[in-house]
Amino acid sequence: MKPGWERPQAGALFVVSGASGSGKTTLLKRLFERVAGLQFSVSATTRSIRPGETDGVEYQFVDVPAFQRLQDQGELLEFAEVYGRYYGTPRKPVERALGLGLSVVLDIDVQGARQVRRSHPGNVSIFILPPGVEAIRERLVARGTDSPEVIARRVREAGEQLSACGEYDYLVMNDDLDTATRVIEGIFLAELSRTARRTHWVRAFSS
Repeated sequence: MKPGWERPQAGALFVVSGASGSGKTTLLKRLFERVAGLQFSVSATTRSIRPGETDGVEYQFVDVPAFQRLQDQGELLEFAEVYGRYYGTPRKPVERALGLGLSVVLDIDVQGARQVRRSHPGNVSIFILPPGVEAIRERLVARGTDSPEVIARRVREAGEQLSACGEYDYLVMNDDLDTATRVIEGIFLAELSRTARRTHWVRAFSS
């Protein structure tokens, strides 16, 4: 259930990362159902659209030349090559939302998170952990969208992503979906309840 409180005066920039197969997408979907006032940043990508996806909802699907134009013009807050495809976060929508006091969620990989950490040092970073690397393999196989060769590569690269988990502010172990949901929801609600984001309450009770 979404909390019945008003939006904080100052929003937060949340960075959420996790290896492919960690269950990150499912957790974020649940999070948006439970926490009010969040805005999801839609990344641009050169990968092909998957069944059930809608352009402009899960991603902005663009070709490589269009992505390179965004990159060359400085229109990307961060960008990275993942599994041979390019991903990036359009800068203007994020900075516009933060300027209005909204909270923005970035679903990006380790490379992108490092870039955002440099440009927006006040961000809140969260890494989604699987129970183990074998769990990632099982989830990728169950997804049924990749060949064995692609799965093997993704599992290998997932290990590289997991090795960077110590760079993040929070870790969420997704070995039980309901528990992980409560944990990430708690992180978001706590961050949005910080005194610096609720100055109107301070003024109301200090006068």
